[in-house]
Amino acid sequence: MILELADIRIQPGQQAAFDEAIQRGVDTVIAKAKGFEGYKINRGIESPERYVLQIFWTTLENHTVDFRESPAFGEWRAIVGPFFAQPPVVEHFELVSKSQG
Repeated sequence: MILELADIRIQPGQQAAFDEAIQRGVDTVIAKAKGFEGYKINRGIESPERYVLQIFWTTLENHTVDFRESPAFGEWRAIVGPFFAQPPVVEHFELVSKSQG
């Protein structure tokens, strides 16, 4: 499994609207993508305009090719993109270890 980690900064004062938009975008667009396995969305406490989006993919290519090169990527960006203060920083990770609990 591959973890996509997106560090997102939004325009100040837009948290409530972005909370709805990012949830809708994941549920209606990303969740239908090939290889999608789940997600987590966290909002910063000290920096409430900062969000960390974690999406779990079966393979790296499910995100970088199957999703990013599909029309669904444009749909996703149309939903969340207007809130961005700057382009998100996106990186991918592979699991090394995890807790048993």
